[in-house]
Amino acid sequence: MTQKQLKIAIVAGEKSGDILAANLIQTLTARLNQAGISVAFEGVAGPLMQAQGCQTLFDMEELAVMGLVEVLGRLPRLLSIRKQLKNHWIQNPPDLMIGVDAPDFNLTLEKHLKQAGIKTVHYVSPSIWAWRQKRVFKVKAAADLVLALLPFEKAFYDKFDVPCRFVGHTLADQIPLQNDELAAKQALGLNPEQEYIAVLPGSRRSEVELLSPVFAQTCALLNQKYPHFKFITACVNDKRKAELQAAMAEFAPDVELIYVDNQSRDVMAASKAIMIASGTATLEAALIKRPMVACYKFKALSYFIFKRMVKVKFFSLPNLVADQAVIPELLQDQLTPQSLLAAIESVLKHSEQMQQSFTEIHQTLKQNAGEQAAQAIEELLNAN
Repeated sequence: MTQKQLKIAIVAGEKSGDILAANLIQTLTARLNQAGISVAFEGVAGPLMQAQGCQTLFDMEELAVMGLVEVLGRLPRLLSIRKQLKNHWIQNPPDLMIGVDAPDFNLTLEKHLKQAGIKTVHYVSPSIWAWRQKRVFKVKAAADLVLALLPFEKAFYDKFDVPCRFVGHTLADQIPLQNDELAAKQALGLNPEQEYIAVLPGSRRSEVELLSPVFAQTCALLNQKYPHFKFITACVNDKRKAELQAAMAEFAPDVELIYVDNQSRDVMAASKAIMIASGTATLEAALIKRPMVACYKFKALSYFIFKRMVKVKFFSLPNLVADQAVIPELLQDQLTPQSLLAAIESVLKHSEQMQQSFTEIHQTLKQNAGEQAAQAIEELLNAN
């Protein structure tokens, strides 16, 4: 008997999407293979997705851009990529298209493909509960199914009759409930007796450009006040590393920063506290149970627009999931070397209390996300 074959289109736009999509590809492939179905994935894939056999049609980093103003400079290229993908998949229809995060790019693409009769899934809800809530109707028009990482997101979609499944978060499944600081130091070849503070200004160019100067100046202040601390960072690639090195050379020339390629999880686990760009990395740090300060800066015009549209009390994922101020947040003008220094001092003092809150977050999100998402997608594929 001939084995049934499926083709699935999938688009991820940044590192966090690559993590989620790679796990989904692995789990869904296993489920379908077990049912006697072979499956091929193609789209926009990061290195982890490609390692799972996904063919990439464009470099994922082309989609990794943040901020309203910043997007404008890249808009012609982004529109060109989206049009090429749309035409390719309408001419060569997949059995399913999965958009992983990147809502401004993926939802329009999903809508075109859905209108062409292709089933669509949007994995990772856009923050419509936070701002531009009318986008829920765009999501409804674009996706046959939304896979939500956070429990309160499903409740929001249910109000608008949008098919949604809360699947939990892959990171909560991957990261153990307890993370050994000493083991992480050993994995990185660090001095086991030394105490470290992690410096993580993000994986996007715009994040690193805006946060690195403040992070570097804060390192200089910490170094003066607490010389027993050492500093460590994990860089996603050589470009981000060079940008951070330039900031350290300018603003903290006397401070030694240890550079590690990738391995952000070990860097977090080896640290006593973390200064970190707000995003999925804050959730990862919470699951590793390390005190942190979440920071974010936009270009001035982007922030002017965003602050009039956002409707939530918090901007970091740990605080949003807990619905309380578990970690300090420093946004835009609040973020100065002095305020970041004070916040780092505060989280070091209250680390035990924070770790208890992080454990509660971990238990909420630990739902075997890859399996849940794969099951929901398999059910959609089997539906008439």
